[in-house]
Formats: sequence, C-alpha cells, structure tokens
Amino acid sequence: MLGIELDSSAYLKRLQSELDRIDRAAMERWADAIYQAWVNERYVFIFGNGGSGTTASHMCEDLGKSTLPESELHDETRKRLKVLSLTDNAGWLMAIGNDLSYDQIFLQQLMNFGSAGDLVIAISGSGNSQNVLRAVDWANRHGLTTFGLTGYDGGRLKQMQQDGLHVELNDMGMVESIHLALFHWVLNDVFARINQQGRHASAREVAGR
Repeated sequence: MLGIELDSSAYLKRLQSELDRIDRAAMERWADAIYQAWVNERYVFIFGNGGSGTTASHMCEDLGKSTLPESELHDETRKRLKVLSLTDNAGWLMAIGNDLSYDQIFLQQLMNFGSAGDLVIAISGSGNSQNVLRAVDWANRHGLTTFGLTGYDGGRLKQMQQDGLHVELNDMGMVESIHLALFHWVLNDVFARINQQGRHASAREVAGR
C-alpha cells in the first residue's frame, strides 16, 4: 500500500505519474466497445470481486442512468443501453457460491443472460480471479466481446481477454481508483456519442438531426 510510505503530496504525485502512463487508445476502445453495444442493442455485463465488484456496480448504475440526459429519462421512445452488473444479485451469488462453488458465480449468470455479440467488462486488479476467468473463458468461446480492466502484471485475464486496459502498478487501491476515474471519461464519451453532443456534435449534422 503506497500510502503507508508516501505522504499525501507524494501519493498524489505518484497517482499523477501513473495516470500519465495510461494507454489513451485503450480508453477510447473501451468507450467504443460500449457505444457499439448501444448501437447494436447488445447487453453489457460487468463484474469483479471486492472493490472491483463495487466498481462494477458503480459503472452499471452510471451507464444505466447517465447515458441519456435527465430530461429524457421519461422518454419511452429513446433507445437504452442494456447493462447489468453481475455482482448485485445477492441471493443468486450466495446460492451459486454455496451450492456449486464461488468460481461459478459470474459464469452461471452469464450462461443465463449472455449471447453472441454482447460485451463483457471483466475487472480484476490481479488478473487472476478464478470466477472472473471462468466467465471470460465462456464468453470468448460463445461469441461475446471481452474487455478486461487489470492491474499488477495483468495476470491471466490480460492474456485471455480480447481487449482491455491495463494499469501496470502493484498497488490495489490505486489500481481500483484509476479504473473508476478513467471510466468516468468513458461514460462521458459514450453519452456524447449517443446524444451527439460536445466533441461528437458534428455527427448530428451528418445525420441531418
């Protein structure tokens, strides 16, 4: 844990240096994968363990609510992003963990909901969480798109995923913070593209809207 050795100023400097190393192209591909799921009316499934599990919940909430302007949330004609966090069905998670095994908790849900063309966003700081890897393996074999968010050396997830964003850092707290911070740019970019606003406003003119 970097904060044990670093004071607040040094910690923030380290955080800034890690952010400067992020692959911007990977951020853009992440946003594009979500936008394409919206375009093609495919599902987006997000999951992870512990802090990454709550990150999945946060991402799901934001993508579900904040890809349309609040003024249009009552508009029944607007196309919506189909997004589910597989970390949030407590009863199902406990049943699978108890009756089968913990490494099945995401796989079993994905087998019920997932179809070819859907998007999986798998979050694992270590890249070695067995329940994440099993779900990603199934997704890869059944025509889903897999995008991983990893830290440390990326573990097995970085090798299995079809695409992803890697934070090459051996500190779980900072890795998790960076994943979520970068996501908020991804969310804003997806919003701008769906609603043809900001830097994507020119698409409105092309579409004649």
